[in-house]
Amino acid sequence: MTQGWRDIWRWSVLLPALVLALPVVVIFASVLTPQAEVWRHLRQTVLADYVVNSLLLAFGTGLGALLIGTAAAWIITRYQFVGRRILEWLLLLPLAMPAYIIAYTYTGMLDFAGPVQSALRAQFDWRYGDYWFPQIRSLTGAIIMLALVLYPYVYMLARSAFREQSASLAEASRTLGLTSRRHFWRVALPLARPAILTGTALAMMEAFADYGTVQYFGVTTFTTGIFRTWFGMGNQPAAAQLAAMLTGFVLLLLLLERWSRRKIRYYHQGQRTQAAAGRTVSPLRQLMLLALCLLPVLFGFVIPAAQLISWAMSNYSVTLNSQFGQLVWNSFSLAALAAVISVLLALLFAYGKRLRRDVLVQAPVRVAALGYAVPGTVIAIGVMLPLAWLDSHIDLLAEQWFGVRTGLIFSGTLFALLLAYSVRFLAVSLHSVEAGLERIKPGMDNAARSLGYAPFKVLQKVHVPLLRASVLTALLLVFVDVLKELPATLILRPFNFNTLAVRTYELASDERLADAALPALAIVIVSLLPVILLARSVDSSMKGSH
Repeated sequence: MTQGWRDIWRWSVLLPALVLALPVVVIFASVLTPQAEVWRHLRQTVLADYVVNSLLLAFGTGLGALLIGTAAAWIITRYQFVGRRILEWLLLLPLAMPAYIIAYTYTGMLDFAGPVQSALRAQFDWRYGDYWFPQIRSLTGAIIMLALVLYPYVYMLARSAFREQSASLAEASRTLGLTSRRHFWRVALPLARPAILTGTALAMMEAFADYGTVQYFGVTTFTTGIFRTWFGMGNQPAAAQLAAMLTGFVLLLLLLERWSRRKIRYYHQGQRTQAAAGRTVSPLRQLMLLALCLLPVLFGFVIPAAQLISWAMSNYSVTLNSQFGQLVWNSFSLAALAAVISVLLALLFAYGKRLRRDVLVQAPVRVAALGYAVPGTVIAIGVMLPLAWLDSHIDLLAEQWFGVRTGLIFSGTLFALLLAYSVRFLAVSLHSVEAGLERIKPGMDNAARSLGYAPFKVLQKVHVPLLRASVLTALLLVFVDVLKELPATLILRPFNFNTLAVRTYELASDERLADAALPALAIVIVSLLPVILLARSVDSSMKGSH
């Protein structure tokens, strides 16, 4: 390969990677603009609530996801019982239920006017004040809602880790006199600890990033505080500084997760190992295990989905109109466009890293891929600030030179929204494309170049056809992630441009939960596609590893 080609690929990766890294850089650069009065006011009033509630929300959600996900993964991999095969993938279904949608659904079911409390009052002839009922709109309620839909992160990784453990380990434990319970605590759990911690960290990052649930439940966290400071107080630098503090917590969480695994070194033998066979238990215990695994599926997906279907069917004549068709078109076209852009960038970055392994290519791509760990609210502000600055200067220059006003060219348009989505979800597509590229031998590149193919032609003619499955997976995952994204869309969407997620949020905020059911149900149904795909890919990878 000539030096000229190497330079072209270096800059073709470096420049877009720097653009995608800009929002996070802008957020941290905001600390250089002092906002003493605003921070004094925040410290005296709500800052402590932001910190405490955000930490409690993240660690509470992480603990709930860890307990549910690890227990379900151990039961599925350790025991043989009726329904185990179908439960393996049913336990992933709550991933298709966005947290803010499950929050709206359970609020409608469990509030004072909901069917549960109404049935209790009718059954026992109670009136308001005659009985105690847990308050769903609370920090505890938000933690439960988030844990119910985020535990699959832990379940998926823990299940893979437990499945990879050799049967010889269980046999060795038995010969040493360890019971099944002691084997779990002293052997299986330590071996699976890195995977479990990774899944827990993912759940905690999602909790830090949540806006729809905490805002609807009236819980003050960093995400709600950023919205209030930006829109309520009209102070963009202070909102950016709050965003920087939230991002600092997320990055600290990532560092803690890595630090916790710093001395863990568990190795399996180099050859393939026989997975431990599931234990056969009595019929009564089988029913108990079945019930335990069904509970998170019921509460995390089946019950809220059934309630959404009930509301949608009773109210479809009002909500199924031309406006709903426009919402579907806006959401699907925006998600499709964002998915295509994200996958094209992933192909560019992954192939650029394959061609050039120097720090000028590797480092910018790694920084750009950090966007998935940054909350959507933070990325939205990081995108809005530089684009608003750029728009104002273009407008000023156009007026000075040509006597015309250009208005908003970048900020407040779909360009800003697509840029935010690219920053937020690049890591999703990049992971899938890189995994596919790693399976292509470098010898194929050398053979293609020996035939006179330039690097771009090698990518187009050789790699892209071989990466068809990886690209399709990346497109689907980013499509659904964009479809569910709420905070970034709320901040950056153009005027009079709504999506299914935003409309669901607006209707639920107005307490029109039945009207919000149809757009919410549309998001859930579409979100099932990547969950099914994920379940199939996990199953195939596990079968191929033994």
